[in-house]
Amino acid sequence: MIHIYKVSGMTCEGCQRKVESLLQTVPGVQKVYASDMQHVTIEMNNHILTGTFKNALSKYPKYQLLNENEKAVSFWADNGIWKRAGKNTLNCLIGCSIGDFGMIIYLQTYHHHMNMFVMMALAMVAGLTTSVVLETILLKINEQFNWLSAFKTAFSMSFLSMLAMELAENATDFMLTGGQVTTSEPFYWIALGISMVAGFVVPLPYNYYKLKKHGKACH
Repeated sequence: MIHIYKVSGMTCEGCQRKVESLLQTVPGVQKVYASDMQHVTIEMNNHILTGTFKNALSKYPKYQLLNENEKAVSFWADNGIWKRAGKNTLNCLIGCSIGDFGMIIYLQTYHHHMNMFVMMALAMVAGLTTSVVLETILLKINEQFNWLSAFKTAFSMSFLSMLAMELAENATDFMLTGGQVTTSEPFYWIALGISMVAGFVVPLPYNYYKLKKHGKACH
């Protein structure tokens, strides 16, 4: 007997393996395999209630087994996806901000005569680098990827989000300060906070769409 179920919350190969292993523990299950980021195929000896599979996944609340007759919520009204996308975006923001603002502070302190646009370009490169590094580490720790797979996944699945975040942060900071406000002035830190909010908000809808539509994220 074979059944195909829709599962929400799977965002990477690590998630697939975790869901497969959890469902494999249900008595009567012969084989489980995830065909994509949204569906699992279960071969079983006899009929097993859907609730039994839901209980098997309850250890990890982010994985939800959906009944075939469940009504889909409006595409942009899935609170669970917004929460997950928000967490992904926040992780990305932390990674980007470490390199981005760290580089800006360093350059403004020790190389303040440098062209502002060169400074912003270097800051964006630094931000992208630290974000990829952080997300690679998260994939290695949370999803048990090997280092190469973690790096490739972090880079390929997050690059557009990180680029939009970097552009939003730097453009907002430039509009507020014009590159003329030093780190010793209180407004510098106010502008930095506002820039980080912009960096979070701008890529969030994209991350939601990617996760909702394709089940893709790297956390």
